[in-house]
Amino acid sequence: MNDLALLLSPEGRALLDEVRDTEPAQELAVATRLRRDHPAELVSAALGQARLRQRAVAKFGAEDAGRMFFTPNGVEQSTRASVAAYRAGRLRELGVTSVADLCCGIGGDAIALARAGIRVLAVDRDPVTAAVARANAEALGLAGLIEVREADVTEVDTAGYDAVFVDPARRGGRGRVFDPEAYSPPLSWAVGAALAAPRAALKIAPGIPHEVVPAAAEAEWISDGGDVKEAVLWFGTGAPGAVRATLLPGPRSLLGRGLPDPAVRPVGRYLYEPDGAVIRAHLVAEVAEEVGGGLLDPTIAYVTADEPRPTPYATGYEITNRLPFNVKKLKALLREREVGTLTVKKRGSAVEPEELRRKVRPQGPNAATVFLTRVAGAPTMLIGRPLR
Repeated sequence: MNDLALLLSPEGRALLDEVRDTEPAQELAVATRLRRDHPAELVSAALGQARLRQRAVAKFGAEDAGRMFFTPNGVEQSTRASVAAYRAGRLRELGVTSVADLCCGIGGDAIALARAGIRVLAVDRDPVTAAVARANAEALGLAGLIEVREADVTEVDTAGYDAVFVDPARRGGRGRVFDPEAYSPPLSWAVGAALAAPRAALKIAPGIPHEVVPAAAEAEWISDGGDVKEAVLWFGTGAPGAVRATLLPGPRSLLGRGLPDPAVRPVGRYLYEPDGAVIRAHLVAEVAEEVGGGLLDPTIAYVTADEPRPTPYATGYEITNRLPFNVKKLKALLREREVGTLTVKKRGSAVEPEELRRKVRPQGPNAATVFLTRVAGAPTMLIGRPLR
Protein backbone atom coordinates (compact mmCIF):
# COMPACT_ATOMS: atom_id res chain seq x y z
CA MET A 1 0.00 0.00 0.00
CA ASN A 2 2.86 2.34 0.87
CA ASP A 3 4.61 1.62 -2.46
CA LEU A 4 1.41 2.39 -4.37
CA ALA A 5 0.86 5.63 -2.44
CA LEU A 6 4.43 6.69 -3.27
CA LEU A 7 3.97 5.90 -6.95
CA LEU A 8 0.68 7.80 -7.15
CA SER A 9 2.32 10.98 -5.87
CA PRO A 10 3.48 13.59 -8.43
CA GLU A 11 7.09 12.67 -7.70
CA GLY A 12 6.32 8.98 -8.09
CA ARG A 13 4.53 9.44 -11.41
CA ALA A 14 7.40 11.52 -12.77
CA LEU A 15 9.89 8.87 -11.66
CA LEU A 16 7.84 6.12 -13.29
CA ASP A 17 8.04 7.99 -16.60
CA GLU A 18 11.81 8.36 -16.17
CA VAL A 19 12.51 4.66 -15.52
CA ARG A 20 9.92 3.33 -17.99
CA ASP A 21 12.43 1.75 -20.42
CA THR A 22 15.11 0.71 -17.94
CA GLU A 23 16.79 -2.55 -18.92
CA PRO A 24 17.43 -5.11 -16.15
CA ALA A 25 21.19 -4.79 -16.63
CA GLN A 26 20.93 -1.02 -16.10
CA GLU A 27 18.89 -1.11 -12.89
CA LEU A 28 21.74 -0.90 -10.41
CA ALA A 29 23.35 2.07 -12.14
CA VAL A 30 19.98 3.82 -12.58
CA ALA A 31 19.03 3.20 -8.95
CA THR A 32 22.37 4.57 -7.71
CA ARG A 33 21.94 7.73 -9.77
CA LEU A 34 18.30 8.34 -8.82
CA ARG A 35 18.87 7.86 -5.08
CA ARG A 36 20.91 11.06 -5.07
CA ASP A 37 17.70 13.04 -5.64
CA HIS A 38 14.86 10.73 -4.53
CA PRO A 39 14.10 8.55 -1.48
CA ALA A 40 15.51 5.04 -1.82
CA GLU A 41 12.09 3.52 -1.10
CA LEU A 42 10.52 5.44 -3.97
CA VAL A 43 13.32 4.55 -6.39
CA SER A 44 12.97 0.87 -5.52
CA ALA A 45 9.18 0.98 -5.94
CA ALA A 46 9.45 2.76 -9.31
CA LEU A 47 11.99 0.31 -10.72
CA GLY A 48 9.94 -2.65 -9.48
CA GLN A 49 6.79 -1.23 -11.08
CA ALA A 50 8.68 -0.60 -14.34
CA ARG A 51 9.64 -4.29 -14.43
CA LEU A 52 6.04 -5.33 -13.84
CA ARG A 53 4.79 -2.98 -16.57
CA GLN A 54 7.28 -4.44 -19.03
CA ARG A 55 6.03 -7.96 -18.21
CA ALA A 56 2.42 -6.82 -18.52
CA VAL A 57 2.82 -5.60 -22.11
CA ALA A 58 2.21 -9.15 -23.39
CA LYS A 59 -1.24 -9.18 -21.75
CA PHE A 60 -2.36 -5.57 -21.85
CA GLY A 61 -0.46 -3.99 -24.73
CA ALA A 62 2.19 -1.28 -24.39
CA GLU A 63 -0.19 1.67 -24.10
CA ASP A 64 -2.32 0.33 -21.23
CA ALA A 65 0.55 -1.44 -19.46
CA GLY A 66 2.52 1.81 -19.47
CA ARG A 67 -0.24 3.56 -17.51
CA MET A 68 -1.48 0.79 -15.22
CA PHE A 69 -0.22 -0.40 -11.85
CA PHE A 70 0.58 -4.02 -11.07
CA THR A 71 1.45 -6.49 -8.36
CA PRO A 72 3.53 -9.60 -9.17
CA ASN A 73 0.49 -11.85 -8.68
CA GLY A 74 -1.65 -9.41 -10.67
CA VAL A 75 0.57 -9.69 -13.74
CA GLU A 76 0.69 -13.47 -13.43
CA GLN A 77 -3.01 -14.12 -12.84
CA SER A 78 -4.82 -11.38 -14.75
CA THR A 79 -6.76 -12.13 -17.91
CA ARG A 80 -5.21 -11.27 -21.26
CA ALA A 81 -6.91 -8.12 -22.55
CA SER A 82 -8.08 -9.73 -25.79
CA VAL A 83 -9.82 -12.54 -23.89
CA ALA A 84 -11.39 -10.14 -21.39
CA ALA A 85 -12.66 -7.96 -24.25
CA TYR A 86 -14.21 -10.95 -26.00
CA ARG A 87 -15.98 -12.05 -22.82
CA ALA A 88 -17.20 -8.51 -22.13
CA GLY A 89 -18.56 -8.38 -25.68
CA ARG A 90 -20.58 -11.54 -25.11
CA LEU A 91 -22.10 -10.09 -21.97
CA ARG A 92 -22.98 -6.88 -23.79
CA GLU A 93 -24.63 -8.90 -26.59
CA LEU A 94 -26.71 -10.64 -23.91
CA GLY A 95 -28.08 -7.24 -22.92
CA VAL A 96 -26.03 -6.88 -19.75
CA THR A 97 -25.52 -3.28 -18.56
CA SER A 98 -24.16 -3.91 -15.06
CA VAL A 99 -21.87 -6.60 -13.65
CA ALA A 100 -20.67 -7.56 -10.18
CA ASP A 101 -17.04 -8.58 -10.81
CA LEU A 102 -16.18 -10.80 -7.86
CA CYS A 103 -12.48 -11.51 -7.18
CA CYS A 104 -11.57 -8.64 -9.49
CA GLY A 105 -7.82 -8.77 -8.95
CA ILE A 106 -6.02 -5.73 -10.38
CA GLY A 107 -9.06 -4.93 -12.52
CA GLY A 108 -8.27 -6.33 -15.96
CA ASP A 109 -11.75 -7.77 -16.49
CA ALA A 110 -13.45 -4.73 -14.97
CA ILE A 111 -11.58 -2.54 -17.47
CA ALA A 112 -12.78 -4.64 -20.41
CA LEU A 113 -16.35 -4.58 -19.11
CA ALA A 114 -16.29 -0.81 -18.63
CA ARG A 115 -14.89 -0.30 -22.12
CA ALA A 116 -17.86 -2.30 -23.40
CA GLY A 117 -20.12 0.28 -21.74
CA ILE A 118 -20.99 -1.88 -18.75
CA ARG A 119 -21.17 -0.51 -15.20
CA VAL A 120 -19.01 -2.59 -12.84
CA LEU A 121 -18.80 -3.29 -9.14
CA ALA A 122 -15.28 -4.72 -8.73
CA VAL A 123 -14.72 -6.60 -5.46
CA ASP A 124 -11.55 -8.04 -3.92
CA ARG A 125 -10.81 -8.79 -0.28
CA ASP A 126 -7.08 -8.00 -0.48
CA PRO A 127 -6.55 -4.31 0.34
CA VAL A 128 -3.48 -3.86 -1.86
CA THR A 129 -5.13 -5.58 -4.83
CA ALA A 130 -8.30 -3.51 -4.44
CA ALA A 131 -6.23 -0.32 -4.24
CA VAL A 132 -4.38 -1.26 -7.43
CA ALA A 133 -7.67 -1.98 -9.21
CA ARG A 134 -8.96 1.45 -8.15
CA ALA A 135 -5.76 3.12 -9.37
CA ASN A 136 -6.06 1.33 -12.72
CA ALA A 137 -9.66 2.44 -13.22
CA GLU A 138 -8.57 6.01 -12.61
CA ALA A 139 -5.43 5.73 -14.76
CA LEU A 140 -7.45 4.56 -17.76
CA GLY A 141 -10.25 7.11 -17.29
CA LEU A 142 -12.85 4.51 -16.30
CA ALA A 143 -13.49 5.43 -12.67
CA GLY A 144 -16.97 6.66 -13.62
CA LEU A 145 -17.98 3.12 -14.61
CA ILE A 146 -15.99 1.08 -12.09
CA GLU A 147 -16.67 1.08 -8.35
CA VAL A 148 -13.97 -0.84 -6.48
CA ARG A 149 -14.88 -2.34 -3.12
CA GLU A 150 -12.59 -4.08 -0.62
CA ALA A 151 -14.74 -6.90 0.75
CA ASP A 152 -15.23 -10.65 1.04
CA VAL A 153 -17.08 -11.59 -2.15
CA THR A 154 -19.23 -14.10 -0.28
CA GLU A 155 -20.76 -11.22 1.69
CA VAL A 156 -21.55 -8.93 -1.27
CA ASP A 157 -25.16 -8.41 -2.32
CA THR A 158 -25.31 -8.67 -6.14
CA ALA A 159 -29.09 -8.41 -6.46
CA GLY A 160 -28.99 -5.06 -8.26
CA TYR A 161 -26.77 -6.25 -11.12
CA ASP A 162 -27.66 -7.80 -14.47
CA ALA A 163 -24.85 -10.33 -14.25
CA VAL A 164 -22.17 -11.78 -12.01
CA PHE A 165 -18.62 -12.51 -13.11
CA VAL A 166 -16.47 -14.67 -10.82
CA ASP A 167 -12.77 -15.37 -11.25
CA PRO A 168 -11.82 -17.53 -8.26
CA ALA A 169 -8.17 -17.67 -7.19
CA ARG A 170 -6.62 -20.86 -8.52
CA ARG A 171 -3.23 -20.58 -6.85
CA GLY A 172 -2.30 -21.44 -3.29
CA GLY A 173 0.89 -21.47 -1.28
CA ARG A 174 2.13 -24.48 -3.23
CA GLY A 175 1.26 -23.25 -6.71
CA ARG A 176 -1.67 -24.04 -8.98
CA VAL A 177 -4.82 -25.53 -7.50
CA PHE A 178 -6.46 -28.22 -9.63
CA ASP A 179 -9.39 -29.21 -7.42
CA PRO A 180 -12.25 -26.79 -8.23
CA GLU A 181 -13.44 -27.02 -4.63
CA ALA A 182 -10.02 -25.75 -3.51
CA TYR A 183 -10.49 -22.54 -5.52
CA SER A 184 -10.98 -19.39 -3.45
CA PRO A 185 -13.95 -19.14 -3.28
CA PRO A 186 -14.82 -22.77 -4.14
CA LEU A 187 -16.46 -23.52 -7.48
CA SER A 188 -19.63 -24.70 -5.74
CA TRP A 189 -20.04 -21.26 -4.15
CA ALA A 190 -19.39 -19.54 -7.48
CA VAL A 191 -21.99 -21.74 -9.20
CA GLY A 192 -24.50 -20.86 -6.49
CA ALA A 193 -23.83 -17.16 -7.00
CA ALA A 194 -24.22 -17.64 -10.76
CA LEU A 195 -27.53 -19.44 -10.46
CA ALA A 196 -28.86 -16.64 -8.25
CA ALA A 197 -28.13 -14.01 -10.93
CA PRO A 198 -29.98 -13.37 -14.20
CA ARG A 199 -26.77 -14.09 -16.10
CA ALA A 200 -23.27 -15.10 -15.09
CA ALA A 201 -19.82 -16.06 -16.30
CA LEU A 202 -17.35 -18.07 -14.22
CA LYS A 203 -13.71 -18.15 -15.30
CA ILE A 204 -12.12 -21.51 -14.53
CA ALA A 205 -8.99 -23.47 -15.42
CA PRO A 206 -9.13 -25.00 -18.93
CA GLY A 207 -8.22 -28.41 -17.53
CA ILE A 208 -11.46 -28.71 -15.58
CA PRO A 209 -13.01 -32.19 -15.98
CA HIS A 210 -16.13 -32.10 -18.14
CA GLU A 211 -18.06 -34.10 -15.57
CA VAL A 212 -17.67 -31.20 -13.10
CA VAL A 213 -19.46 -28.74 -15.42
CA PRO A 214 -22.98 -28.06 -14.08
CA ALA A 215 -25.86 -29.13 -16.32
CA ALA A 216 -27.24 -25.58 -16.26
CA ALA A 217 -24.04 -24.11 -17.72
CA GLU A 218 -22.78 -23.51 -21.23
CA ALA A 219 -19.07 -24.41 -21.26
CA GLU A 220 -16.65 -22.49 -23.47
CA TRP A 221 -12.93 -23.01 -23.93
CA ILE A 222 -10.98 -20.01 -25.27
CA SER A 223 -7.60 -19.85 -26.97
CA ASP A 224 -5.69 -16.79 -28.13
CA GLY A 225 -3.11 -17.11 -30.87
CA GLY A 226 -3.20 -20.89 -30.47
CA ASP A 227 -2.62 -20.88 -26.69
CA VAL A 228 -5.48 -22.10 -24.49
CA LYS A 229 -6.16 -19.37 -21.96
CA GLU A 230 -9.24 -20.33 -19.97
CA ALA A 231 -12.59 -21.99 -19.76
CA VAL A 232 -15.79 -20.09 -18.96
CA LEU A 233 -19.03 -21.42 -17.53
CA TRP A 234 -21.93 -19.30 -18.79
CA PHE A 235 -25.33 -19.14 -17.13
CA GLY A 236 -28.45 -17.49 -18.50
CA THR A 237 -27.43 -17.69 -22.17
CA GLY A 238 -30.34 -19.93 -23.10
CA ALA A 239 -27.99 -22.78 -24.02
CA PRO A 240 -27.57 -25.05 -20.96
CA GLY A 241 -25.35 -28.02 -21.70
CA ALA A 242 -23.85 -26.43 -24.84
CA VAL A 243 -20.11 -26.77 -25.46
CA ARG A 244 -18.04 -24.49 -27.64
CA ALA A 245 -14.42 -23.73 -28.50
CA THR A 246 -13.61 -20.11 -29.31
CA LEU A 247 -10.44 -19.04 -31.07
CA LEU A 248 -9.02 -15.53 -30.87
CA PRO A 249 -8.36 -13.36 -32.73
CA GLY A 250 -11.61 -13.58 -34.59
CA PRO A 251 -13.54 -14.68 -32.74
CA ARG A 252 -14.35 -18.01 -34.33
CA SER A 253 -16.54 -20.37 -32.33
CA LEU A 254 -17.05 -24.08 -32.94
CA LEU A 255 -20.22 -25.44 -31.37
CA GLY A 256 -20.43 -29.02 -30.22
CA ARG A 257 -23.00 -31.19 -31.94
CA GLY A 258 -22.67 -34.29 -29.79
CA LEU A 259 -20.86 -36.29 -32.48
CA PRO A 260 -19.43 -39.72 -31.67
CA ASP A 261 -15.67 -40.19 -31.57
CA PRO A 262 -14.14 -40.22 -35.07
CA ALA A 263 -13.16 -43.55 -36.57
CA VAL A 264 -9.50 -44.55 -36.71
CA ARG A 265 -8.26 -44.72 -40.30
CA PRO A 266 -5.01 -45.17 -42.25
CA VAL A 267 -2.66 -42.23 -42.61
CA GLY A 268 -3.77 -39.95 -45.43
CA ARG A 269 -1.89 -37.30 -47.33
CA TYR A 270 -2.95 -34.57 -44.89
CA LEU A 271 -2.76 -34.18 -41.14
CA TYR A 272 -4.74 -31.69 -39.06
CA GLU A 273 -3.68 -30.54 -35.60
CA PRO A 274 -6.78 -29.20 -33.79
CA ASP A 275 -6.47 -26.01 -31.76
CA GLY A 276 -5.97 -26.60 -28.05
CA ALA A 277 -9.37 -25.10 -27.21
CA VAL A 278 -11.00 -27.60 -29.58
CA ILE A 279 -9.21 -30.47 -27.85
CA ARG A 280 -10.09 -29.23 -24.36
CA ALA A 281 -13.72 -28.83 -25.39
CA HIS A 282 -13.75 -32.43 -26.72
CA LEU A 283 -14.72 -31.23 -30.20
CA VAL A 284 -12.14 -33.11 -32.26
CA ALA A 285 -14.98 -35.06 -33.86
CA GLU A 286 -16.46 -31.82 -35.21
CA VAL A 287 -13.11 -30.95 -36.81
CA ALA A 288 -12.75 -34.45 -38.24
CA GLU A 289 -16.18 -34.18 -39.85
CA GLU A 290 -15.32 -30.74 -41.25
CA VAL A 291 -12.15 -31.98 -42.97
CA GLY A 292 -13.54 -35.39 -43.92
CA GLY A 293 -11.00 -37.26 -41.82
CA GLY A 294 -10.44 -39.68 -38.98
CA LEU A 295 -7.98 -40.32 -36.19
CA LEU A 296 -4.47 -41.72 -36.49
CA ASP A 297 -4.94 -43.42 -33.13
CA PRO A 298 -7.98 -43.63 -30.84
CA THR A 299 -6.15 -41.88 -27.98
CA ILE A 300 -4.47 -39.05 -29.90
CA ALA A 301 -6.02 -35.83 -31.23
CA TYR A 302 -4.40 -35.85 -34.68
CA VAL A 303 -6.81 -36.00 -37.60
CA THR A 304 -5.78 -37.44 -40.97
CA ALA A 305 -7.54 -36.96 -44.32
CA ASP A 306 -7.06 -37.46 -48.05
CA GLU A 307 -7.96 -33.95 -49.19
CA PRO A 308 -6.87 -30.45 -48.16
CA ARG A 309 -9.79 -28.72 -46.45
CA PRO A 310 -8.57 -25.65 -44.57
CA THR A 311 -10.38 -24.97 -41.30
CA PRO A 312 -9.80 -22.24 -38.71
CA TYR A 313 -10.08 -24.83 -35.96
CA ALA A 314 -7.00 -26.86 -36.90
CA THR A 315 -3.61 -26.35 -38.54
CA GLY A 316 -3.21 -28.44 -41.67
CA TYR A 317 -0.06 -30.16 -42.95
CA GLU A 318 0.77 -32.10 -46.09
CA ILE A 319 2.49 -35.34 -45.10
CA THR A 320 5.37 -36.35 -47.36
CA ASN A 321 6.84 -39.29 -45.42
CA ARG A 322 5.85 -41.85 -42.84
CA LEU A 323 8.54 -43.74 -40.94
CA PRO A 324 8.63 -46.02 -37.90
CA PHE A 325 10.40 -44.20 -35.11
CA ASN A 326 14.09 -44.34 -35.99
CA VAL A 327 16.48 -41.45 -35.35
CA LYS A 328 19.06 -42.60 -37.90
CA LYS A 329 16.49 -42.84 -40.70
CA LEU A 330 15.11 -39.41 -39.83
CA LYS A 331 18.59 -37.90 -39.79
CA ALA A 332 19.36 -39.37 -43.21
CA LEU A 333 16.08 -38.11 -44.68
CA LEU A 334 16.64 -34.60 -43.35
CA ARG A 335 20.19 -34.54 -44.67
CA GLU A 336 19.00 -35.66 -48.10
CA ARG A 337 16.40 -32.86 -48.16
CA GLU A 338 18.77 -30.26 -46.71
CA VAL A 339 16.45 -29.45 -43.82
CA GLY A 340 17.96 -26.93 -41.41
CA THR A 341 14.80 -25.62 -39.79
CA LEU A 342 13.02 -28.51 -38.07
CA THR A 343 9.79 -28.10 -36.12
CA VAL A 344 9.15 -31.06 -33.83
CA LYS A 345 5.62 -31.76 -32.58
CA LYS A 346 4.57 -34.67 -30.46
CA ARG A 347 1.52 -36.41 -29.07
CA GLY A 348 1.74 -39.85 -27.58
CA SER A 349 5.56 -39.88 -27.60
CA ALA A 350 8.00 -39.73 -24.69
CA VAL A 351 10.75 -38.21 -26.85
CA GLU A 352 11.56 -34.58 -26.08
CA PRO A 353 11.70 -32.31 -29.16
CA GLU A 354 14.97 -30.65 -28.15
CA GLU A 355 16.58 -34.03 -27.57
CA LEU A 356 15.57 -35.20 -31.05
CA ARG A 357 16.78 -31.94 -32.60
CA ARG A 358 20.20 -32.39 -31.00
CA LYS A 359 20.49 -35.93 -32.29
CA VAL A 360 19.54 -35.23 -35.92
CA ARG A 361 21.45 -31.89 -36.12
CA PRO A 362 19.45 -30.40 -39.01
CA GLN A 363 21.45 -28.38 -41.53
CA GLY A 364 20.44 -26.72 -44.77
CA PRO A 365 18.20 -24.06 -46.28
CA ASN A 366 14.89 -25.97 -46.16
CA ALA A 367 12.25 -26.44 -43.45
CA ALA A 368 10.12 -29.38 -42.35
CA THR A 369 7.83 -30.48 -39.54
CA VAL A 370 8.09 -33.89 -37.90
CA PHE A 371 5.27 -35.37 -35.82
CA LEU A 372 6.22 -37.90 -33.18
CA THR A 373 3.09 -39.89 -32.51
CA ARG A 374 1.48 -43.32 -32.66
CA VAL A 375 -0.32 -44.88 -35.58
CA ALA A 376 -2.43 -47.90 -34.63
CA GLY A 377 -0.40 -48.08 -31.42
CA ALA A 378 3.04 -48.06 -33.10
CA PRO A 379 5.58 -45.22 -32.52
CA THR A 380 5.67 -43.33 -35.81
CA MET A 381 7.26 -40.28 -37.40
CA LEU A 382 5.29 -38.25 -39.94
CA ILE A 383 7.21 -35.64 -41.90
CA GLY A 384 5.49 -32.81 -43.73
CA ARG A 385 4.97 -29.12 -44.26
CA PRO A 386 2.20 -26.66 -43.33
CA LEU A 387 -0.61 -26.12 -45.83
CA ARG A 388 -0.50 -22.69 -47.44
